[in-house]
Amino acid sequence: MSDRLSDYSYELPRKLIASRPLSQRDESRLMVLDRQAQSIQHRRFRDFPEYVGVNDLLVLNNTRVLPARLFSDDGGIEFLLLERLESRRWRCLAKPGKKTRVGQTTLIAGTRATVQATTEEGERIIELEKEVDLYAKGSMPIPPYLERPSDAQDNVQYQTVFAKESGAVAAPTAGLHFTPEMLARLPHVFLTLHVGPGTFRPVHTENISEHRMHSEPYTISDASAEKINLATRVIAVGTTTVRVLESACDANGNLRGLTGSTNIFIHPPFDFRLTDALLTNFHLPRSTLLILVSAFAGREFVLEAYAEAIRERYRFFSYGDCMLIL
Repeated sequence: MSDRLSDYSYELPRKLIASRPLSQRDESRLMVLDRQAQSIQHRRFRDFPEYVGVNDLLVLNNTRVLPARLFSDDGGIEFLLLERLESRRWRCLAKPGKKTRVGQTTLIAGTRATVQATTEEGERIIELEKEVDLYAKGSMPIPPYLERPSDAQDNVQYQTVFAKESGAVAAPTAGLHFTPEMLARLPHVFLTLHVGPGTFRPVHTENISEHRMHSEPYTISDASAEKINLATRVIAVGTTTVRVLESACDANGNLRGLTGSTNIFIHPPFDFRLTDALLTNFHLPRSTLLILVSAFAGREFVLEAYAEAIRERYRFFSYGDCMLIL
């Protein structure tokens, strides 16, 4: 256990960052970690059903990514719409900041946008003269480390096959590996957490316990809660799912249907009350996601697995390979 940010770091060769998805979602590699045996296996994601028992239950996040990245008509300002506040008012990220001070205006898709306020976190509140059709004018907010603009391939592949509820600005990437055919064979339920930028914001405090997450909205249906409560083993698909499960359950690990929000930051030590197994991608060093995985499987074991993944030339991050922790 460690509360020092520097203890959650590793060196990754740039060439191992997956810049594009595989043509077949289930062809990604799967590293299987057994926490009790402290063992590591190398498989393919198409083998994943072998690890799901008849009394197990997959819990997946069915949020849908909005094409929420927009550029001013002159190309000088980039906006990432985060949350609709009213019909034409949005909370957003904007850069460069010097061009988006309070009172300044610009054109987006021919529509005047006015900066009304700046939040404590440096976000902007903008008002549009009229609605902008994001699906016609926006683009997918793929991660900046890909260092390329999004394209038609991302419109399809940066979305899970079960995405339904629109509202995220980033994909729940552990779910990207599933095909409709595989999912149909496995016992599963959905919940929704609209992934915001807070999940991916860097940790700036060396003492990780001082880091504060932004809130993200979630919904759990009564039917999903009931099935989760009855499951022998709950397999969370992705860190966003873990955050909802561990935020929403009571002290005995039971859920009820509800809508709420969570700013939970899971870091060692943490008592997982509902999550029995975790499917997740390989995450950035010093990130809240890597810290969560370390809380679940142990920091030393996780970093050992990451070192082996690098040796074995796994593909990392959003479009990369995945890890199943049992």
